[in-house]
Amino acid sequence: MPLYKNKPFLITGLLLGLTFACLFTIRLGLLEKFAHRPRRLAISELNAPPSSETWMNIFQNNRRIGLAHTRLTAESGGYRLEETVHMRINTMGMVQDIHMVTRGRLHADFSLANFDFEITSGRFRFQVHGAVTDKVLSIETASAGSRRKMDIVLKTRPYLLAGIISAMGATRLRAGNRYVFDVFDPATLGQAPVILEVIGPEKISDGPSTRTAVKVAMKFKGITQFAWIDKNGGLLKEEGILGIRMEKTSRRDIGSRRDLEAGVDLTRTASIASNVVLNDLKRLTTLRVQFSGIAMKSAQINGGRQHLKANVLTIRKESLAGLDINMAPQRLGILEKIYLKPTPFIQSNSLEIRDLARRIVANHTTGLDRMRSLVDWVNQHIEKRPVLSLPDALSTLENRVGDCNEHAVLLAALARAAGIPCRIEAGLVYLKGRFYYHAWNRVYLGRWITVDALFNQIPADVSHIRLVTGSARQQLDLMAVIGRISLKVLEYKE
Repeated sequence: MPLYKNKPFLITGLLLGLTFACLFTIRLGLLEKFAHRPRRLAISELNAPPSSETWMNIFQNNRRIGLAHTRLTAESGGYRLEETVHMRINTMGMVQDIHMVTRGRLHADFSLANFDFEITSGRFRFQVHGAVTDKVLSIETASAGSRRKMDIVLKTRPYLLAGIISAMGATRLRAGNRYVFDVFDPATLGQAPVILEVIGPEKISDGPSTRTAVKVAMKFKGITQFAWIDKNGGLLKEEGILGIRMEKTSRRDIGSRRDLEAGVDLTRTASIASNVVLNDLKRLTTLRVQFSGIAMKSAQINGGRQHLKANVLTIRKESLAGLDINMAPQRLGILEKIYLKPTPFIQSNSLEIRDLARRIVANHTTGLDRMRSLVDWVNQHIEKRPVLSLPDALSTLENRVGDCNEHAVLLAALARAAGIPCRIEAGLVYLKGRFYYHAWNRVYLGRWITVDALFNQIPADVSHIRLVTGSARQQLDLMAVIGRISLKVLEYKE
């Protein structure tokens, strides 16, 4: 089942709306074309804004699919920020509601002091609390009744994405000025730079009349979102890819959640039409595709079963012959040991995950047999249905439902608990004449093998085209290709 999660992230990032940064897509290399590097905002440049409240409608094309409410309250030494976002999303033919709440305290320069973030969708709920002390951000996550704490060492002071908009509203905006903010994304628990460029004054329509606002470009993870700020520092509009835009309204005119419509199916909108029909994928041993629309330079694309030459990628199905039978821990390398460790979303050290993994692999001796039993279990016990939430292993195990993200994150946790190094990969997969965004796994059994629990494949078929690998932060790199990439199948062999 294809993937489209856009997270602050934003499908994760990758969820559309977690940061509203996943809009107009550009190449990652575009930022290098600017003549001067951005600078960090000095507090002397800021004018203390009064408390404010903003209501925004969210549209996809001409359909109202969501609403957002932001309140900024001035207090001693800084500000209190509250932001609520509610969206009705059509993905994989199913309509679902997603609700996000962010509350934070900001310093006088709008950098982050502490925050609480919560996302809910159906039965899924994920919470994060964080506080900055000196150069350390202390995090506590809560999901499926389990809590996890961690400390993140910061190189620079962090910001929330909503705080950046407030900072721009408090700045005298001059065309050509460029700033960089290191944004902390609660959805991926990662920090990444957001570059803002002041483009200049522009007239925008406001009902029957027009008004002048300052247009600002926000560039994050290879994508660009545009915002228009009025003379009082208020946000008037944002827009970006896939027909998503936000427009300011009033509390009186915001409307009700009940009146929201679902937009077009995001999975199909983001997918890529194939120039050939691929039948019986399991029989294919080789697939060659030609890419265009993006710079094919990522080290994550080349390697393992994928070989990149210029813009042509060759994928060869792995052989299962000669795999390591015993998988002795002392024979694992540094990389393999990294993918045995738990993370906030892959809770392989939880008692529930460890006990389940032990029961599943109990009657199997070789690494391949243990892996087959884990893939079979996830495939059979997790209902295949799209979920708009942040995928983590414990929530998936508790709710027993999810799309490719949930299957991949749960398999990673079970495999690691069973002593099998496992990572998550994301990219494209072929389904019924199109290539859809998708997530799967790669496991180490003496060498790395691609597997897919949702499709119950070991090894996964060659239509699985890896674009990124690693944590949720790395998977956000997919945002730079959505809407830009195209491919042509050159050859396929049985």
